[in-house]
This record gives sequence, structure tokens and C-alpha cells, in this order.
Amino acid sequence: MYKLKIISSTVRPGRKGPIIANWIAEEAKNNGNFDVEVLDLGEINLPLMNEAIHPIMKQYEHEHSKQWSAKIEEADAFIFVTSEYDYSYPASLKNALEYLVHEWAYKPAGIVSYSAGPFAGVRAVMSLKSDLLSLRTVSLAEMVNIPSYNQFLTEDGQFIPNEQLIKSSKIMLNQLVRWTNGLKVIKEDRELVNG
Repeated sequence: MYKLKIISSTVRPGRKGPIIANWIAEEAKNNGNFDVEVLDLGEINLPLMNEAIHPIMKQYEHEHSKQWSAKIEEADAFIFVTSEYDYSYPASLKNALEYLVHEWAYKPAGIVSYSAGPFAGVRAVMSLKSDLLSLRTVSLAEMVNIPSYNQFLTEDGQFIPNEQLIKSSKIMLNQLVRWTNGLKVIKEDRELVNG
């Protein structure tokens, strides 16, 4: 079983990210290859990056940084659940990424994006993919993009995906298994080199 961390990126009141994150978490559990944990940035509540020493040194002063580092370090793979804010992904996720360097490296990431409008968060995805590349995180080509997300929400706040979203999630998760398996070799090689 691979350790999969699903990171819900939004923090504002009324956010829909946790609902969508819980849906993809159930899909991931049903895949059968993942030990799944949802990391909700709204609950974790990381302050704006406040470490004096650059994260490349892994010399964290604050307890919140140490706990965040441990959660990301133990992961074999990620799924980022992100909305689109002003043509990009939320500042809360950018902040969470910038807390760490080595912990993200040589691990694959799926992305589930969503928006209130028809573009399904794809502009956020492009920004996120670029930043993940600099952290040596491999973002998959396969992803789930949810347009006009309110159409999939019931009155009591449940997310009911259509057939296309379910199919996309299964394809992404199957590819995430393949990439996680393949990148373990590179990750172990890195650990040997850094020894």
C-alpha cells in the first residue's frame, strides 16, 4: 500500500475543497493500492512561511513546520485538490509548498481542479504544475477537472460526480499507482546518493 496524501488547498469560509477532497479520497480507497489521508490546509492552518533558515536545509524551528515536514516526507504520492483563484491556485497551497523542498521530491502528484465557472480550474493547474516541477514533483498528465462544480452538489452539500468525472478519477488513480511504483526507484537512488 502506498501512502497517499490528498491536499485540500482552500481555507476560506464556505469552501468546497474538503467536499471534493473527501470524494477523491473515497475513490482512492476503492482503488485498493493506497493508504489515504486527507490533509486539509484550512484545518492545518499553516502561518505564512516563518522559518528563518531556508527549507532546503531541513532545519525547522517551529513545531508546525516539523509536523508538516513529517506528513509530506512519509508520503509516496499526492493528489492536490485545488480551486482557481484569479487564474491561479490559492495562496494557501503556494505557502504550504514553499515550507518544504526535499520532502516533495521524486513523488508523483495527481491534480483535481474545480471552479464555479466553465473552465474547471485548468488555469490553476498550469500554475501548479510549473511550481511542482521546481520541487521535483512529477505531476501527471491525467487529472480530474470539474467545471461549474455547483451542478454536482446536492442541497445538503454532497458531491455527486457524473460518469465522466468518475472515469477520469479512475484513470488518474491507475496512473498514480504506476508512477508511484516507478519513482520509488529514483527516490531510493536519491537517498543512497545523499546517504
